[in-house]
Amino acid sequence: MLTLTTTHVPATDLGFLLRKNPARSQSFNLSFGRAHVFYPEATPERCTVALLVEIDPVGLVRNRRGPSGEGGALEQYVNDRPYAASSFLSVAIAEVFGSALSGKSKERPELADTPLPLHMTLSALPCRGGQEFLRKLFEPLGYTVSAGQLSLDENFPDWGESAYHRVELNALLPLQKLLSHLYVLVPVLDNDKHYWVGDEEVEKLLRHGEGWLALHPEREAITRRYLKHQRTLVDDALAQLADESAPDPDAVAEVHALEEETIESAISLNEQRLGSVLAALKASGATRVLDLGCGEGRLLQALLKEKQFVEIVGMDVSHRALEIAHDRLHYDRLPPVQKARLRLLQGSLIYKDARLAGFDAAAVVEVIEHLDPPRLAAFERVLFEYAQPNTIVITTPNREYNVKWESLPAGNFRHRDHRFEWTREEFQEWAHRVGARFGYGMRFLPVGPEDSAVGSPTQMGIFERNPA
Repeated sequence: MLTLTTTHVPATDLGFLLRKNPARSQSFNLSFGRAHVFYPEATPERCTVALLVEIDPVGLVRNRRGPSGEGGALEQYVNDRPYAASSFLSVAIAEVFGSALSGKSKERPELADTPLPLHMTLSALPCRGGQEFLRKLFEPLGYTVSAGQLSLDENFPDWGESAYHRVELNALLPLQKLLSHLYVLVPVLDNDKHYWVGDEEVEKLLRHGEGWLALHPEREAITRRYLKHQRTLVDDALAQLADESAPDPDAVAEVHALEEETIESAISLNEQRLGSVLAALKASGATRVLDLGCGEGRLLQALLKEKQFVEIVGMDVSHRALEIAHDRLHYDRLPPVQKARLRLLQGSLIYKDARLAGFDAAAVVEVIEHLDPPRLAAFERVLFEYAQPNTIVITTPNREYNVKWESLPAGNFRHRDHRFEWTREEFQEWAHRVGARFGYGMRFLPVGPEDSAVGSPTQMGIFERNPA
């Protein structure tokens, strides 16, 4: 059974989105059993819908076409299908909640794209790969995950834990997004499907994964499991998921530099920002330093002037930015001792990279606001879990200060490639969450002229790894 709860006001709008009346229960015939939809609660303040899927495992075997058996005659009748969420649930979602899954709402069309506070519960979800894999799938999509592993049998504790979990997910997103995530990821967690997987499954995966799967850090694992590890299908799907629509990083870098410098030049904010980051890195006592998203090398130039830093690495996704940094630093003409201290790397901040391990400190200056939520979640793991420098210095715009820029239209971000700009409270909330998860303490400092009402134009967080 799947339950979905919202506190959107009026909460009973959930019935319009699902095209299922909260005042009555409904049942639907499926090829493998029946699905029932009912509402345990439906008030203007809180509404919950339940989807109960009844599976007939004997009927499945009796009606099976083609080769019999799923690995043996007994397994045809004795399995977990009637008790745990699986691809049967995905089919039921598509058939019973089809309009909501496609992002349509006849009576409330504006609701289809509206982010809603949603709470989802699955009483028995297979997590083949454990709770860690479950979190890797849902947390990059913006969910808060709560999961408890179920014992095989409460009457026989010696039998140990099962592969099943009671899972609760909380998120603020359109209902269509949540349903598409469930449609794809429930079979992925089960690592199995109850029906034949062919070319049409690639099309289903791409259709229901549109807008999120191509950017997901577990894209390959999701694709492999969803397509039952059929290599030809997996290769085809991954090729189509290649992020061809992503903007050219070189062009973005050039426009980014021009737009932000135009807005911030009046107060020389970039110089103040780099000075604050440099001071924080020096105070940390670090000698081996990363500049992630180094751009055209302005911070690298300042780091090279400090003898404290014996190894300096700048990394950026843009080849053009690295070429400019190379020229700015006069890399070819550096004395051998200076050249030995510096490396420039091309790479992405959302993929695990062994070259980033073992450094004392990392600077991430005006980078995170360019990352979509799935990429931001991957970046968190790359930096805080895999690279694990002792000190991390992150700066990002303070959205509250935007009202002070006369040249910036009201409500606009400082650069059109920014995916978000956080208030001070939002930045600190994110920082505390990440710090608690990966074992870092943090403190916050303003950068630039500080206004009593809206703060400073840039906010800086200094993360310090807690001793083991």
